[in-house]
Amino acid sequence: MDILFTGFEPFGGEEVNPSWEAVNRLPDNIDGARIHKLRLPVEYHNSIRAAQAKFAEINPDAVIMTGQAGGRKGVTIERVAINIDDADAPDNAGAVIRDGIIRRGAPNAYFSTLPIKDAVRAINDAGIEAHISNSAGTYVCNHIMFGMLDYINMRMLQTSACFVHLPFIPEQCVNRPDVPCMNLGDMTRALEIIARVLINK
Repeated sequence: MDILFTGFEPFGGEEVNPSWEAVNRLPDNIDGARIHKLRLPVEYHNSIRAAQAKFAEINPDAVIMTGQAGGRKGVTIERVAINIDDADAPDNAGAVIRDGIIRRGAPNAYFSTLPIKDAVRAINDAGIEAHISNSAGTYVCNHIMFGMLDYINMRMLQTSACFVHLPFIPEQCVNRPDVPCMNLGDMTRALEIIARVLINK
């Protein structure tokens, strides 16, 4: 079994992005599954191109995408991605997209194909806070989640795919005392647990 994990480069003035930091610390093998790791740019179009190219190269059985959601409490597994880009903030290439359709003719939304309730339960059972989220936003995280689920659906593949938002790590909260954060070790453990849920489903 091959599992592709993706994380993002820093954005928004941050020096790190916990999504890539957590993914990069994963072992190369989890319960016999080969783990592939990809660092994505925080750019609407180049992120999806890079992810699709890596997918075509390794043909994974599952794709677990991750991103930063500063201000959220705990690990949040996304239920749904919608077919729209709409954010005031530019991506790292300077692109600002408002009311943009990701792919014309595609469904309005795609749901995660991960058993999200099982994954959240398993993470919580390990003593790590996790929740289901019903909004992946309308920035690059939603773009990559929708784009990869659309890519898989268009090719009628059986590949499982999901998106996981991770909170800030403590070093990002030094000057944000009221903002939730989580240590990097727990984030990586949560991602390993999600992989095991997929392996054993």
